[in-house]
Amino acid sequence: MTPPSRVLLADDDALSRDFMREALEALGCKVSAVDDGHAALRLLGAGEHFDLVVSDLRMPRKSGFDVLDSVAESDTAFILVTAYGSADVAVEALRRGADDVLFKPVQLEQLETALARLERRCRLVAENAYHRDALLAQDPLIASAAMREVFAVVDRVAGSPTTVLITGESGTGKEVVATELHRRGPRANGPFIRVNCAALPEALIESELFGHEAGAFTGAMSRKLGRFELAHRGTLLLDEIGELPLALQAKLLRVLETSSFVRVGGVESIDVDVRVIAATNANLARLVKESAFRADLFYRLNIVPIEVPPLRARRDDILPLAERFLAEEALRHASDAPRLEPEARSLLYHYDWPGNVRELRNLMQRALLLCEAGRVTHKRLATWLTPREHTAASAVAAATASTSGALEDWVGRPLRELEDAFILATMRSVDDRRVDAARLLGLAPRTLYNRLRSLESGGAAPRA
Repeated sequence: MTPPSRVLLADDDALSRDFMREALEALGCKVSAVDDGHAALRLLGAGEHFDLVVSDLRMPRKSGFDVLDSVAESDTAFILVTAYGSADVAVEALRRGADDVLFKPVQLEQLETALARLERRCRLVAENAYHRDALLAQDPLIASAAMREVFAVVDRVAGSPTTVLITGESGTGKEVVATELHRRGPRANGPFIRVNCAALPEALIESELFGHEAGAFTGAMSRKLGRFELAHRGTLLLDEIGELPLALQAKLLRVLETSSFVRVGGVESIDVDVRVIAATNANLARLVKESAFRADLFYRLNIVPIEVPPLRARRDDILPLAERFLAEEALRHASDAPRLEPEARSLLYHYDWPGNVRELRNLMQRALLLCEAGRVTHKRLATWLTPREHTAASAVAAATASTSGALEDWVGRPLRELEDAFILATMRSVDDRRVDAARLLGLAPRTLYNRLRSLESGGAAPRA
């Protein structure tokens, strides 16, 4: 909220009302002041727009809570002012949707701080809305029969609040499917919140999901809203759900069954209306058998399963996606999109894409930057699509063919390359089960996850 903002001030105490009006005007606001809640409701009901309502709690005929309830569902900010300061009043006001609570006598510095907080919050909301709209604005590219089948299921279940489990290899486009489930349903105008369960430190996952109260743990200086609260009346995507610790799986199951939870360090049960979508590249059924994932949570998530096929199983998507990615990169760099030569198109079409759509996007980014004369050639692509770099298949085969052969093939090459090759080989040997691979390699699952992510961002594309 950037001054001058339109502010509705309601206070039956003349001295307090005059002070607040002068203070708000001194801070650049345009103020309409009334002497009770009934008058405030009349102005709001007449269709006048206000950026902010500042209201006393106890007033004749209509209270500050009555005024708050009238704007709680709108984008109008609300600050409650009261001389009857107590934690119960503040909690109730925040529960009903107030943005801040100030206790009389209000100081100018307190009011200025409250307005600054509102301005920062409004700016973040606007930025999030912009990024969400940008994310949801582009229609997915559907050229193959396999993906048409996927989105036929999306169309059938988008309008339902039912939990959906999206599975598929890393980089296939599971988040795109989740986005379409949100965009095509009745919650499209609500928040779309994403959580990568594998990327969060285990000690902080509960706080990230459910929030915490001030003092809940060392460093918790103030209340924090969790992702479930932020996703209220919208959609929450839980990516890499297979990496969620067992202790948190039980709490997630309870939220799915009751639509309520308690913040870390809190006692009050909070009700939420959230559609949950889970995504994973792990085989959850196998993890259940191995006691690494709760069976009851799996069944609760797996009400509507959607499997996203790998790119090699939907080759008709490859060239349209490549051209879209080139066009997007060209737009980002304010340049013309290069042309894919016929031999280059053939190479792209017949390549197996172990890193799926993510690998293709990364390759097109590189092609735009390094192509010459506005053309992407077969010769240029062939140097980037060698088995050694992208699948490590030939390197692993050479390294494991025999002891002497392995040493000879790897002499003179960085140790990191050997480690990466064996990580990829181990992943394939256990059918991409990250927990099993981590156990065999002697790594923590999150350490393995970070190594795989590093491989992807560096141009390699593990099937994980």
